[in-house]
Amino acid sequence: MPNKKSAIRRVRTSERNRLYNRYWKSRCKTAVKRVLESVAAGDSELAVKRLDAAQSVLDKAVVKGVIHKNTAARRKSRLSNKVKSLNA
Repeated sequence: MPNKKSAIRRVRTSERNRLYNRYWKSRCKTAVKRVLESVAAGDSELAVKRLDAAQSVLDKAVVKGVIHKNTAARRKSRLSNKVKSLNA
């Protein structure tokens, strides 16, 4: 347990940020997993729909500072390649 007042406030802030980041990271993982499930099932229409949703969630996580923009770009690129390979 911290002794100084500023350290106590910092612990409170860190915990709040940790929960916020965990929420958004979990949302990103779930969205990506849904796209991969629809690709595995072979449903291209559903995969495209879920890809749009996943890209939106990843972009929002970038804006909120939860993940880096290049990380989001890489994940979106890999997802879109998998969806494209399904159509080909």
